[in-house]
Amino acid sequence: MAHDVSHPKEDLQWVAQRLQEDGESLRRDVDAFSQTLHSPVDKQKLPLWMKVFGILCIIAAAVSGAAVAESIVATVHYYTTGGLDAYGLSSIVVIIIQMVVRVLLVVIFLLFGIRLLRNRRRLAAITTNILFVLLLAGVLCTIMLSGMNWILLGYLGLLVLMVALQTYLDPSLSQERRLHRHLRDQENRQAAEAGTLGLDASGKGYITLNFYNLFWIFVVCSILGLIIETIFHFIVFGGYQDRAGLLFGPFSPIYGCGGVLMTVFLNRFHKSNLIVIFFVSAVIGGAFEYFTSWFMQYAFGAVAWDYTGMWLSIGGRTCGLFMAMWGLLGVVWTKLLLPVMLRLINLIPWNWRYGVTAACAALMLVDCVMTLQALDCWYERLSGDQVTTPIQQFYAKDFDDGYMENRFQSMTIHPDDAVRQGRS
Repeated sequence: MAHDVSHPKEDLQWVAQRLQEDGESLRRDVDAFSQTLHSPVDKQKLPLWMKVFGILCIIAAAVSGAAVAESIVATVHYYTTGGLDAYGLSSIVVIIIQMVVRVLLVVIFLLFGIRLLRNRRRLAAITTNILFVLLLAGVLCTIMLSGMNWILLGYLGLLVLMVALQTYLDPSLSQERRLHRHLRDQENRQAAEAGTLGLDASGKGYITLNFYNLFWIFVVCSILGLIIETIFHFIVFGGYQDRAGLLFGPFSPIYGCGGVLMTVFLNRFHKSNLIVIFFVSAVIGGAFEYFTSWFMQYAFGAVAWDYTGMWLSIGGRTCGLFMAMWGLLGVVWTKLLLPVMLRLINLIPWNWRYGVTAACAALMLVDCVMTLQALDCWYERLSGDQVTTPIQQFYAKDFDDGYMENRFQSMTIHPDDAVRQGRS
């Protein structure tokens, strides 16, 4: 409601009232923030089984810490006696990173157990966020050093366990979900009717950064990226080449991940000038392209692109030209395509969106896992390893070398470039 400013005295009273209300609101926000670390939920006693679990975490951290310490001592001794000379510098770097990750996991799990025993459930829930990052780093290091093996199931189990524990330890999460379940249908219906479904209600960004929106951005950008790659190759080099990046479907996941990163980092820049968006997009895209190339080569000896000799080439993994293209794509995406993308997402009926998204996300996860397994088995076959396990036999039969070469036409495998098994 607009305020009538024709009466100065009433206007001053109105301003004073608003200042008082704003001051009270600010005080409540400060109190809520101060209670984040020591919130009332800490007064709710954790059940006995959680205390026992905390003790088990401390014991497991102590045992793992001893094993990690022994491994570090053995590795240092191995290095000082020349045992690591057979390994390349890349392998040694990844081994060191993996050791650091393991040490941090031991420390954080120990801290996690202590917080459970001290009934600091909110702090314990926050600790799980750090564990998510460390476990993901452990997964990447394991894939690079050992390929797809059963150790990854342990990491996956711990990730699932952390999700469950975070939900249990922070009651506000479950309370929020219960409230959302009651209000979500009504809000979705009203937003769909008003044409604002998926927009950032706070006004700070353009789109709501939730799993639903980001998943479909990944899917659509993966498809658009494949189309762009195919057209670009046809125009520049002539002829058709399959640029798919997953085992099934018309997807190029590097563009899907790039689209998600652009959306996350540029969401609040949607009103910024084009130059800012361009340079931020160029840096994000170039860094992500470099990391992806590094991981694929060190994990599977795979090379899907090489920009050596091009303008501002950085190790052949990215270059100035393609960073500029990422910058241009970021501008087009933020200013033009993101609104279209939101309208496209909202074509899914609001009452179907979560079920359809869950089913499609499960299929995409299977596609990604099978792609990694197929690449790993392809790498092993080219390395001369014997096909003995059921998984190796399955991929050797249904996704043999000929199939992989035809599916990933822009990719070559050089086993000696990988960091595992002593390769540099």
